[in-house]
Amino acid sequence: MLRLPQVIELTGLGRDSIYRLGNAGLFPRPRKISERASAWREDEIQKWIESRPLAGKSGA
Repeated sequence: MLRLPQVIELTGLGRDSIYRLGNAGLFPRPRKISERASAWREDEIQKWIESRPLAGKSGA
């Protein structure tokens, strides 16, 4: 399980983008791990990262 700072570091996204994409169904949603804490499944984050187009990839 990854906490928000780890997700930010792995994805390069900011907090607002993570929650906005999650609410739109375009990013994994966090799971409640306690009454006041949430975390993301590491395998879901890795799968999302692998599904992204490679930076700098050109079609030529």
